[in-house]
Amino acid sequence: MGDTYDAGPVAALRRIAFLLERAREDTYKVKAYRSAAATLLPLDADEVAARVDAGTLTELPGIGRSTATVVAEAVRGETPSRLARLEAEQQGPLVPGGRELRAALRGDCHSHSDWSDGGSPLEEMAFTALELGHEYLVLTDHSPRLRVANGLSAARLAKQLDVIDAVNGHLDAQGEAFTLLKGIEVDILDDGGLDQSDEMLARLDLRVASVHSKLRMDAEPMTRRMVAAVANPFVNVLGHCTGRLVTGGRGTRPPSEFDARAVFEACVEHDVAVEINSRPERRDPPTTLLELARDLGCLFSIDSDSHAPGQLDMLDYGCERAEAAGIEPDRIVNTWPRDRLLEWALP
Repeated sequence: MGDTYDAGPVAALRRIAFLLERAREDTYKVKAYRSAAATLLPLDADEVAARVDAGTLTELPGIGRSTATVVAEAVRGETPSRLARLEAEQQGPLVPGGRELRAALRGDCHSHSDWSDGGSPLEEMAFTALELGHEYLVLTDHSPRLRVANGLSAARLAKQLDVIDAVNGHLDAQGEAFTLLKGIEVDILDDGGLDQSDEMLARLDLRVASVHSKLRMDAEPMTRRMVAAVANPFVNVLGHCTGRLVTGGRGTRPPSEFDARAVFEACVEHDVAVEINSRPERRDPPTTLLELARDLGCLFSIDSDSHAPGQLDMLDYGCERAEAAGIEPDRIVNTWPRDRLLEWALP
């Protein structure tokens, strides 16, 4: 192509992976570009250029024919054709509505990394959130009982907190006005308890509590379970409250049954935000419950529940729904500056 491209091959590969995830393409395609970026990252630029000249890029692990083409074009200072096509296809917001509210969001309170069931390192999640203009991202990997999602034991969570400190130290040294916040998506146990020790929960900046098991529990015990969790002083956000799935590769799932008024009134009483989960396969809570929570005076958190960097842009979906429901920006906790959010989230 005739234009000049100076961001380099690693940036090109990362951007392609992001756009593929944003478009909800197959995971194997995304991994090809992220693996190639990881291979190139520690290499000297001269070595990469020499391999382009010699045609030996594909001798490197994780570099295939398609990714080698991207690297070669970027090294020559050309915008990779694959990147240009994706940028043209993916330009603009994911949905037309909610643009003012999306601009008001300062961060995202629900995200996952490859420490649990996400697909990318927490560093990649943080750097992508920074590139999207976030001021903060709360990393909320799963708690230990959710073994299918590789939930974090107290020991693994403690190690993750050290890694987060290191990432934030690097960002501070670079003068970046961004913070990766320490969080968890903690399972709500059958009796309304939380699937992590108070000691570990106290070390976190923010906590999302969600039901992931026995979703078809009878309405009365489910209501008691959720109200008990909301009343726990460590809980800040009630995640995807009905657990429903309306579309997607995992099929569909009906919403859990509970007394929504009682649960949302407990949220108001205990200053817990109701999550507007932005994943298009969830659309949780349903519109009728979203409007009920609005009318009862709940706070909200519009979250991506992202399991990959490209999914961080799914906030667009939640913002459109919140705007359609007439929810004022100041009732949405992730429109708040970081310090206000952290003060609110204190137990």
